[in-house]
Amino acid sequence: MPSEHDDAATRAWRVEAIRRIEADYNRSADTHLIRLDLPRYPGIPLYLKDESSHPTGSLKHRLARSLFLYALCNGWIGPDTVVIEASSGSTAVSEAYFAKMLGLRFIAVVPATTAVPKLDAIRFHGGDIHAVDDPRTVYDVAQRLAAETGGHYLDQFTYAERATDWRGNNNIAESIFAQMAAEEHPVPAWIVCGAGTGGTSATIGRYIRYQRHATRLCVADPVHSVFHRHFADRTAQSLPGGCASCIEGIGRPRVEPSFVPTVIDRMIAVDDADSIGAMRAISTRLGRRVGGSTGTNIAACVQLIGEMAARGETGSVVTILCDGGERYGCTYYDDGWLAERGIAWQAQEASAAALFAPVR
Repeated sequence: MPSEHDDAATRAWRVEAIRRIEADYNRSADTHLIRLDLPRYPGIPLYLKDESSHPTGSLKHRLARSLFLYALCNGWIGPDTVVIEASSGSTAVSEAYFAKMLGLRFIAVVPATTAVPKLDAIRFHGGDIHAVDDPRTVYDVAQRLAAETGGHYLDQFTYAERATDWRGNNNIAESIFAQMAAEEHPVPAWIVCGAGTGGTSATIGRYIRYQRHATRLCVADPVHSVFHRHFADRTAQSLPGGCASCIEGIGRPRVEPSFVPTVIDRMIAVDDADSIGAMRAISTRLGRRVGGSTGTNIAACVQLIGEMAARGETGSVVTILCDGGERYGCTYYDDGWLAERGIAWQAQEASAAALFAPVR
């Protein structure tokens, strides 16, 4: 950890570090918002905020940038600081990218079950891997490594909701509403996202309220996650041992400090088979693969859109395309891998595909 009073060289390094991160942001155009018209529901268009187009390929690029800027401005990172994170993969990929940009060593503490392509991506950006067998220990191991190296634990699960400027500064919510401005339903009826740290849902929920929009926020959560349980019953703080989802990046066994249930209007629990089926269906519709957490979002959208149509409502629904599917070729797109885990996704794919099918 840097000293409380930085010397001139450290201060100059920090100024340059912030400049580099801001310059990287300026070079990256905002992510696209993809419109999908639904033949069966002509008054309810679906939009996908495509976060896979970030330089590191996922929604977590925004979080990693915010976490680094937060740590730099707080004086927690200096020119020789080892940076450490507990992650299921995508956040670590993005953080490795920014650490490499600043010339810092980065260590990712990840569950041993993390998809190999994600591990390869962390290493590609210069990060080191520290795998743990029990995912519940990633926090303690990351803190221990920070103490041993004199480094800084970024701690996405604590700082995600406060590192991001939720009032604006082109956060994901502000970007969505700006891109929706010329659509026939510019204020979405629903925005749907997942929760891993809880930072994205906190940002979107706060922004909606701050701007006084009528939009409601729905969080799609794996069945084997504590978040939707905590939303329904605040005394629910953790899952029993052995209860875990296979959908990487969202859902947690404990309620994370960055999860803010009071800004959420609804949560929908999604079975893993529904997530995989919806992931396959939306990939076919787009002509390219997406990740499992996007499937979780789409499964929730299918339910919400069906309910809106049953009530005779119209309006737009916006969700997030969290990352591409190239990191999951050996897992979610491997039929053998899914069969070994008893995930029968075929019926769910057909059900989700009906959302995009033409009316005959």
